[in-house]
Amino acid sequence: MKDIDWSDYSLETQAIRAGHRRTPEGEHSIPIFPTSSYVFNSAEEASLRFTGQLPGNVYSRFTNPTVTAFQERLALMEKGERCLAFASGMAAIMAVGMGILKAGDHVVCSRGVFGNTVLLFQNYFGKFGVETDFVDLTDSAAWEAAIRPNTRFLFLETPSNPLTEIADIAELAGIAHRHGCLLVVDNCFCTPALQKPLTLGADIVVHSATKYLDGHGRCVGGAVVANNEIIDKQIYPYLRTGGATMSPFNAWTFLSGLESLAVRMKAHCDNALALAHWLERQPGVAKVHHPGLSSHPQHALAKTQQSHFGAIVSFELAGGKEQAWKLIDATQMISITANLGDVKTTITHPATTTHGRLTPEARAAAGIRDGLVRVSVGLEHIEDIKRDINRGL
Repeated sequence: MKDIDWSDYSLETQAIRAGHRRTPEGEHSIPIFPTSSYVFNSAEEASLRFTGQLPGNVYSRFTNPTVTAFQERLALMEKGERCLAFASGMAAIMAVGMGILKAGDHVVCSRGVFGNTVLLFQNYFGKFGVETDFVDLTDSAAWEAAIRPNTRFLFLETPSNPLTEIADIAELAGIAHRHGCLLVVDNCFCTPALQKPLTLGADIVVHSATKYLDGHGRCVGGAVVANNEIIDKQIYPYLRTGGATMSPFNAWTFLSGLESLAVRMKAHCDNALALAHWLERQPGVAKVHHPGLSSHPQHALAKTQQSHFGAIVSFELAGGKEQAWKLIDATQMISITANLGDVKTTITHPATTTHGRLTPEARAAAGIRDGLVRVSVGLEHIEDIKRDINRGL
């Protein structure tokens, strides 16, 4: 196979071609290497591989050709130098924390993040002496005021989950770097097809590959993308030792998902925007959250920072949890599940699922009210999606 510099190609081409090193069998589709270990030609070669003096596979906890292909492909798509794959999105965030933080350090995190991310910082990193302050995603002054001399990084999701608030990545990168901190951005909702945080100044991008990167709800996985120094010195040693490894089969599945990512994301976004506009006109809906709406407070920022507005639509019902549950239960086609990023439309009640383990005070601070419903808009016909939601309206 020809040695091609895929950095010269567009994202759509990278997503289909990059990372595949064709074997002597001449396969056209990328293969799976389901092996735990590798055979060396000599004791000396084994020694050189284990010490890193000779490149090559060592053990599938931290080196596997299929996983490597996924890593190389996603790094190119994010315009990053290096990517490491993990067993889940939460494992990827855990790796960033374990690789960078130590007892006595401090983190600033946005309130509008996945509930388990909040619990990871509070309950687990906190147990080992790492403090975390939570601030409003869009309040730049609050971010800067929260930074301390021992702050190691700022962490955020944009768009946020589930209210789709948008952070100014370039502005927050500037704040972080002025104070000697790193900026970590969870790019799960947009993927590199819609947004590239590293080009806006972020230092680290994390992904739940479970969501749009797969796109079909098949596997669980995560990824961290950063420069060579951060990966080599801080993240890779944790992966090699800690073992939060992505399996070869899951990596192969995600590679397949990446091939259709660009076209899927555009179709997701088109459906989501149409649904958001429709929901705004429904009398039973008090408020709709979607960056593509002119009513969204960061609509202008989303237009400049993202190529499309994303596929998540959240809306609020005045009747609280009772009305939200009634609407959800009235659907017939849409899947009632807390997962998102699937070609199938999914619906959930964040206050009792994704953010249900947070205290009522923490949910209120994050703006997650009992009447809030989140829809991950899939690729079914938009009129069928509207009709299914309308059963509960």
